[in-house]
Amino acid sequence: MKKLIAIVGMAGSGKSVATDYLESLGFKKIYFGGLTYKLMKEAKIEVTPDGRSEKEFRESLRQKYGKECYAKLLLPDILTSLEKTDVVLDGLYSWDEYKFLQDKVGNRLKLIAIIADKNIRYERVAIRKERPLKKEDVIYRDISEIENLAKGGPIAFSDYYVLNNGNISDYKKRIGDILNSIEQEGEM
Repeated sequence: MKKLIAIVGMAGSGKSVATDYLESLGFKKIYFGGLTYKLMKEAKIEVTPDGRSEKEFRESLRQKYGKECYAKLLLPDILTSLEKTDVVLDGLYSWDEYKFLQDKVGNRLKLIAIIADKNIRYERVAIRKERPLKKEDVIYRDISEIENLAKGGPIAFSDYYVLNNGNISDYKKRIGDILNSIEQEGEM
């Protein structure tokens, strides 16, 4: 059976690094945020450097289609991809998205939470190449995602946790250990 893994965590925790790593191992990456950018482009809405236009657009989509809208809109791609290969989801944010997907795929969905100290996350986001944000903007985003999206639910309810305060080799080793655990669990 093909694996379905969702990487969850706050901005700057290392979610994209984890999904890119899994993609390098043969997983198909489905990036929830990619849907935001695609729909914003179609609606001719510009992405602002501080990320607020993206946030407002995401929230308007969720108001219009429900808090699980990203999972709902991406479900056909997820299911089609799972017929062929293992899949990693980058950007499952809300408890509603998690519940929706679990209802559709059951316990096949595994959550891996990437955790990092706040100050480390703030430093990472400030220097990243794509969408760098100031500390104040990350704090604003964190609070918004926790209060408006119930982002804490999937993080708290994750099957596995990776503390990402250290080096990349330890980080990837922990992800490898988790993949082995998921594989063994599937054999039971």
